[in-house]
Amino acid sequence: MSRKTLFIVLGLVVLIAAAGIGWSMGLFGGSSDAASAKGYELVPTDRTMGNPKSPVVLIEYAAPSCPVCAAFNVQAFPQIKAKYIDTGKIFYVFRVFPLRPDDGEAEKIARCLPEDKYFSFIDLLFKNQPKWDVEYGVQAPEGVHEGLVLLGRIAGMSREQVDQCMVNKAEDDRINKVSADGEARYSITGTPTFILNGVSVGSGNIPYDTLSKLLDTELAKQH
Repeated sequence: MSRKTLFIVLGLVVLIAAAGIGWSMGLFGGSSDAASAKGYELVPTDRTMGNPKSPVVLIEYAAPSCPVCAAFNVQAFPQIKAKYIDTGKIFYVFRVFPLRPDDGEAEKIARCLPEDKYFSFIDLLFKNQPKWDVEYGVQAPEGVHEGLVLLGRIAGMSREQVDQCMVNKAEDDRINKVSADGEARYSITGTPTFILNGVSVGSGNIPYDTLSKLLDTELAKQH
C-alpha cells in the first residue's frame, strides 16, 4: 500500500469514527435528544388518530381485556375524539399494554387487519369483552380463543387467518417492547394510563371534563 493510499484509508477511518461519535451524541438528526426533550418517542408502528403536526400528543396505554379501558372507550373517548382528535387539535396515539397473554393475542389479531380497520376492531374488543375476557368468567384458554376467533370473523377474517395471526412471534417482540418502554419511561402499572406531551397525567377511567381541561391547558401553553 502506498503512503498516499495509507493516508486516504486513515482519513476515512477517522471520518467514520467521528460520524459514529456524532450519531451517538445526537449531532446528526438529534432524534434521541429530541425524544428525550419531548418525553416521548413516536414510532412507525404506532396506531394513531388526528393531526400528526399538532404540538399536543396524547398517548393512551390500554389493554383490550381491561374493563376500565372499555368504560373509558364508551364514556369519555367519543367526546375527546369529536372535540380534539377529529378537529385536528391533538395527535392521539394508542398503545397496547398487556395485562395478560390474552391482550397480546387480541392485539395481534388487530394488527393483522388493514391499518384503517385497527381502531374499529379495538372498539369491537372493548364492547364485547363478555365474549372473550376471563374477567367476565370466560374460561381460558379455550373460551378466550373461541371468543377472539368469533370477533375476528366479525371483522372479516377466517378462523385460519385468526389462528395464524395469533402465533406471530415478531408481533410478540414488538408488543413486549412497547410494554417495557412504557414501564421504563412512565412507570406504568395499570391501564388505561395517559401520557400528555411526555408526562403521565393519570390512570383509570378519567372523566371527560377532567381530561378536557388537561388538554385545553396544554393547548394554551403551545400557542
